[in-house]
Amino acid sequence: MSKGTVVLAYSGGLDTSCILVWLKEQGYDVITYLANIGQDEDFEAARKKAESLGAKKVFIEDLRRDFVEDFIWPSVQANAVYEDRYLLGTAIARPCIARRQVEIARKEGAQFVSHGATGKGNDQIRFELTCYALYPEVKIIAPWRIPEFYNRFRGRTDLMEYAQKHGIPVPVTLRAPWSMDANLMHISYESGILENPKSHAPADLYLMTKNPEDSPTAPDVLEIEFKNGVPVRVMHVKEGKSKETPLDIFSYLNEIGGKHGVGRIDIVENRFIGIKSRGIYETPGSTILLKAHLDIETFTMDKEVRRIKQGLGIKFSELVYNGFWYSPECDFVRHCIAKSQENVEGKVQLSVFKGQVYVLGRESPKSLYNEELVSMDVQGDYDPCDASGFIRINAVRLVSLETKTTCNTCEKMFTNSIKSWYSLFLHRLREHHRLQGFSGNKQ
Repeated sequence: MSKGTVVLAYSGGLDTSCILVWLKEQGYDVITYLANIGQDEDFEAARKKAESLGAKKVFIEDLRRDFVEDFIWPSVQANAVYEDRYLLGTAIARPCIARRQVEIARKEGAQFVSHGATGKGNDQIRFELTCYALYPEVKIIAPWRIPEFYNRFRGRTDLMEYAQKHGIPVPVTLRAPWSMDANLMHISYESGILENPKSHAPADLYLMTKNPEDSPTAPDVLEIEFKNGVPVRVMHVKEGKSKETPLDIFSYLNEIGGKHGVGRIDIVENRFIGIKSRGIYETPGSTILLKAHLDIETFTMDKEVRRIKQGLGIKFSELVYNGFWYSPECDFVRHCIAKSQENVEGKVQLSVFKGQVYVLGRESPKSLYNEELVSMDVQGDYDPCDASGFIRINAVRLVSLETKTTCNTCEKMFTNSIKSWYSLFLHRLREHHRLQGFSGNKQ
């Protein structure tokens, strides 16, 4: 008698193929689910493999468009970077995959979901927090946390022997020196010979990007147009070629970035579970977008709003990395970031060349840049004398610390400076309102 139905997040690789057969051994009916999020995969071959191994049903879901619009675009708005370097390619993909897994489980009346994430990594957390948030009554089978499973399969050698015994065809050999995870946003590499943080990555490791030394000798100049903080069009300036749908835009930026070796990083990061790990990542398209978005955002966003938004971006990155995409706090942060992007609109021209992205220029109807005001040759609507009071106000604390001046002295210094400081502050506020086109009543 069946113990119930389980929806297995299936990749077609060694681990999940063995897990499929093992779950059947345990008495479960298994539905396999394979998400197409842009990885280079023979999906029909994976379907046939799952069916041959006894899957009750096989779902192959094309989530590429959902991945870009619902997950990558919010990360672009946030300038999402974990620990200053990692662009979250794996972390952002997991809630996208798990969301559809839950939808299938509900539709098929499955009481269980399962995955092949290890007991030491972040992915187990990301998958399961999403499943619990969207399907609270679901039960999760995580084989790599079940002693009966992990004591039986202590390494890839045991898995290979099990696969051979049960007729499981797998492309991985015992000599594979690292593991890899790929999607539309990036490819990550870890484990094996990469676990020694001193070891250099082999030259043949990288699949998504060319070695910058071997990349073209001429740059590709692109113009990326943004609206509400997300790209709506990318154009190759020389060729005149343009892309306008989210999936086409992102795929094209991957192509150009990969061609020039953009987006390679080799880092040690802090996993949520408390372990430091070494990872190598290729993220070409998102690296280009990060540069472009940072530029147009600074050009169109008020200084103090952007300072707050920067903090929200860091918080967003931490929440996504740790698996809390479907949490009330992450929902709140995403809404705040989306609000901040209402005026992030315009075009950025940049050069992609030899592993680097160089911003060349920008324009926007929502620009807060005043060429006359900033000019060193034209005074404009600005009184340099106001800066004296501004400086003295900011010096009060420093002078007090150094000379231990009395409160009366500090108060006198403050009083003499406040008028100039206030004038400078009002100037900034008026200039912001003027550039945003506010009416006199709103001011």
